[in-house]
Amino acid sequence: MKSDLEIAQIAKMKKIQTVAKNIGLKSNELELYGQYKAKISFDAIKSNRFNKQGKIILVTAINPTPAGEGKTTTTVGLGDALNRLGHQTIIALREPSLGPVMGVKGGAAGGGFSQVVPMEDINLHFTGDLHAVGAANNLISAIIDNHLFQGNVLKINPEKITWKRAVDMNDRALRKIEVGLSMAKEVKRFDAFDITVASEIMAVLCLSKDLDDMKFRVGRIVIGENMDGNPVSVNDLKAAGAVTMLLKDAIKPNLVQTLENSPVLIHGGPFANIAHGCNSIIATSFASRAADYVVTEAGFGADLGMEKFIDIKARNMGTMPAAVVIVASIRALKSHGGVEKTQLKIENIDALARGIENLAKHTENVQQYHLPYVIALNRFESDSSAELNYVMNWAKINNHPLALSEVFGKGSLGGIELAETVIKLTNIPVDSASTQLYRLDESIKTKIEKIAKIIYGAKEVVYSEKALDQINSFNRLGWDNLAICMAKTPLSLTDNPKIIGRPRDFTITIREFKPSIGAGFLVALTGEVMTMPGLPKIGAYENMDVIDGKIVGLF
Repeated sequence: MKSDLEIAQIAKMKKIQTVAKNIGLKSNELELYGQYKAKISFDAIKSNRFNKQGKIILVTAINPTPAGEGKTTTTVGLGDALNRLGHQTIIALREPSLGPVMGVKGGAAGGGFSQVVPMEDINLHFTGDLHAVGAANNLISAIIDNHLFQGNVLKINPEKITWKRAVDMNDRALRKIEVGLSMAKEVKRFDAFDITVASEIMAVLCLSKDLDDMKFRVGRIVIGENMDGNPVSVNDLKAAGAVTMLLKDAIKPNLVQTLENSPVLIHGGPFANIAHGCNSIIATSFASRAADYVVTEAGFGADLGMEKFIDIKARNMGTMPAAVVIVASIRALKSHGGVEKTQLKIENIDALARGIENLAKHTENVQQYHLPYVIALNRFESDSSAELNYVMNWAKINNHPLALSEVFGKGSLGGIELAETVIKLTNIPVDSASTQLYRLDESIKTKIEKIAKIIYGAKEVVYSEKALDQINSFNRLGWDNLAICMAKTPLSLTDNPKIIGRPRDFTITIREFKPSIGAGFLVALTGEVMTMPGLPKIGAYENMDVIDGKIVGLF
């Protein structure tokens, strides 16, 4: 089979105006970035002629493994299959971060015959959104240090500044730096860089409904404390307007297409382990008004991405998903059963039986929200008949809807069974009990314990003294009515990435909080969560090149 890059390069892309016309957009409502990508204007986004009530299909997965599950590929293939069946469908995805593209992950636009194009543009800079987010983030940093230099009227405590700089690259050397060294008058202090997608600016962009809402949220961002221990905000720095101005184009969703010319909105990309891990509300909401179906995804598994999609993003949108797709693969299930990556192609029913317990927990997580769901079993050539039969029999015995997905190798034709199942699920009347896991007016501890015990399966939650002190402070400041965004490893249901499968009777430890007041949630930090990744010993960048004017090795 041809590589993903070869498939992308021979794709017969349509001019983006043609793709836009198919969903009712006019040429003057597009801001073109070449022939095959464009931003959608706010005039179109606000237009009353887009008034459909499209059903949102959320694609999630089991806890990710080195084997790969194929969540984005399944999302793209399902969208193409729904369009093939005659149902106007828009796919809504996150933007890839340049750092992971150059690191281990490679590209992030699907794969095989179910990918988004122009793939090389999407993975490399795209329309510049992430650079705008980085610039907005670093403007705040520059203003903070300038304020210290110019006399510090706000009495900002340099040792309590929590705002970090940002760059869209994996660079471990920037995890701890010292600034203010060039002049004696400068305030020397330790600082750090986050990768851009970990910036609160990215979370704010993805949860804002329009520019005015974004300015309001930016102004509420807390950058640290003053000498009296009170929070200092971007509004206090008088910077909300300037920061929002830098994001005036980045807030507009980007329109591209799949290999089969289905419309795709790619917009925003917050980390799912420390932020909410979903594409923008603006993109998803517009897609639901312009199409019959919206196929979107949330980062990592149903314990992280799906929970945050429903409890944070859907709460802000005021719309619940009509159905959920849980992506799993036999090789990933065997990985959760303890099989090393090099041995995953060997038939192993015992390991499959152990690993399938992880899938079972994620089905239970969806059921907690009273949403219809289907398991999408992403089929690989190495899957044996016995292994396929085992999973299908397990699903039948436990009353789990299941559909085989072969969209990587067959495109939309490999997703027809999945698409037909999804259509049936979305015709089921919405359960009146379908709602968020917790109410915002519940206590911080109650919200956390519901997530940890119901979604993760933990026995108890313990808090460090620092976390307890922060909770008391948040209660005093009135921040106890915000959503909770758990920062946890995606690799395990626990806060320990080495514990795979379905662990039971474990403890979740909340070591501290990071208030993201602009985004509207409190980040509860568990374990060691990295906000600035490093490059691996052998990075994906080593395989990338430009030969005879063509990009090679992007995957």
